[in-house]
Amino acid sequence: CQIRIRIRKGFINGVLVNPKAVCNVCKRLYRDPKILPCLHTFCSDCIGQLEPFSVSSRSRRNVPENSRGEALEEDRPTVTVLCPDCDTEVDIPPSGPGGLTTDHLALDDVFLETLVTDGPLGCDLCGEGDAKSRCDVCCVNLCEFCCQAHRRQKRTTSHPVQCLEELKSRGRLCRPVLCSLHPGQELRLFCQPCDLPVCLECAATLHRDHHCCPTHDVIDRHGDRIRELVTVRLRPCMERLKDSLQKVQKTSQEALQARVDATANEVRVFARAYASAVEAHCLSLLHRLEELRVQRRNQLHLQRAQLQQALLDVGGGVEFAERLLSCGSDAEILSAKGVTLRRLTSLAKNSYDPNPATVATDDSSGISFMAREPAGDVEGYPVVGVINSKTVDLSKCTVEGEGLQRGVEGQQGHFTLVCRDSAGEQVARGGEHVLVSIVHKEKKNCTVETTVVDNSDGSYGVSYTPKEPGTYSVWVCVKAQHVKGSPFLLNVKRKLRRHSGMFHCCSFCSSGGAKEARCGCAGTMPGGFKGCGHGHKGHPGKPHWSCCGSTAEQSECLPQSVLAAVSPRGHLRTVEL
Repeated sequence: CQIRIRIRKGFINGVLVNPKAVCNVCKRLYRDPKILPCLHTFCSDCIGQLEPFSVSSRSRRNVPENSRGEALEEDRPTVTVLCPDCDTEVDIPPSGPGGLTTDHLALDDVFLETLVTDGPLGCDLCGEGDAKSRCDVCCVNLCEFCCQAHRRQKRTTSHPVQCLEELKSRGRLCRPVLCSLHPGQELRLFCQPCDLPVCLECAATLHRDHHCCPTHDVIDRHGDRIRELVTVRLRPCMERLKDSLQKVQKTSQEALQARVDATANEVRVFARAYASAVEAHCLSLLHRLEELRVQRRNQLHLQRAQLQQALLDVGGGVEFAERLLSCGSDAEILSAKGVTLRRLTSLAKNSYDPNPATVATDDSSGISFMAREPAGDVEGYPVVGVINSKTVDLSKCTVEGEGLQRGVEGQQGHFTLVCRDSAGEQVARGGEHVLVSIVHKEKKNCTVETTVVDNSDGSYGVSYTPKEPGTYSVWVCVKAQHVKGSPFLLNVKRKLRRHSGMFHCCSFCSSGGAKEARCGCAGTMPGGFKGCGHGHKGHPGKPHWSCCGSTAEQSECLPQSVLAAVSPRGHLRTVEL
């Protein structure tokens, strides 16, 4: 790992420090930093002190076992906490915070922070002498006396020790990532079955039957997966989120307020021409106007909050991944690869990716005052003038038509969406962004093409033609949000096969005694007749269809697979029809 000392600084407790080396919970330099699944790093102790958000029991069959079939962990519950930075629900391993991935980049930042601080560094062992060296394995600063003692001890004699002055002069940190099971052994290999970086001793013992290869042979493949998610999926999404957030922030808060004020002035000018009844009507109009302003403001605030949170989530993941790829060594990237890929994949699939057509579409032009519209009676006096909000209330919209619930394979179905306001009245205009999606519930790749026609009166006609029978999910959305009841269930039945013959008593009677007349039943007649006759062998004994032999007049024609089951002698080879 090679990290150049070129870091933005911040102030904590009046001291200039690198913010990347400081825990956002305890506001101190990291101590045993761990990476949460949302890619935010905190001290292990700080994570352990977070209040559990939820606790769920773990199934016994999910507990890992050793080679003898014994459980390696107790059946402990899974603890879920909220990330202090992004409020994401994250699961803590049953073994506790110690089971999370160590953030080696944060450790490097902490050590670099100690290198660039003014004044001499104290010895971490004796606390008296000035530190001159640092042990890479123990991660402690040593004075000359303690360094000599450190080298003489049998347990630490093989530990690599570097001079602090040399590290400062180089302006960068070259620190190997060491094995937690075998101190002093660097993680130089990657076990592909276990998906873990290992040391030479681990490869020779615990992973001796596994395929292990040098880290530099696999780093390109795993690093490219992270890089592809960042470059192809998340960075474009991040740009769209920024643009959308900028639109929402610039969206017409001022225009909304200006329009409300202008309408209020119109209301006041109109109300002054009337007596006390009109004055009371004026107050009611202003109250309605305020409700509309609060409603539009809340919609904008909600959209802005969603975009801000999504931008924070994606930005944090992208920043962590890029820093890992640019600053981390092969072993560091592979160590954090698992949690990084899981988080980036989750962000790429589930992140709030706005549709540009539905962002900041409300310019408040829908609020207007209709001065000549009758408004009923106030205190016994007829008054005119109403507030026309032209606001679609999704909870009041209705979807009508038999084609919403039932359909037939190959036949066109129809239903109608009616947009209504908060009072339940139909909106007397069109132009809403309506999206209708019909997807098979079992065959996700089976979709039905829909056609939406704007009737310009607040109603929208929807037509579709299903090609396969089954149960479908119908999504009806206005401005990218579901209307009440959506998604709906659509049951498409199989298309009935029409009979191609006639419903007769026998082929002899229906054909006037023609020998060449045939019938779909199993009946035969002697004398060279190819069809059936009353009282003869195989006749069903009742009227039936000549095309398939079915005795039910109101039925569909039997398929060819059933007709093919009839032998030349007229006897069925199967008992299933």
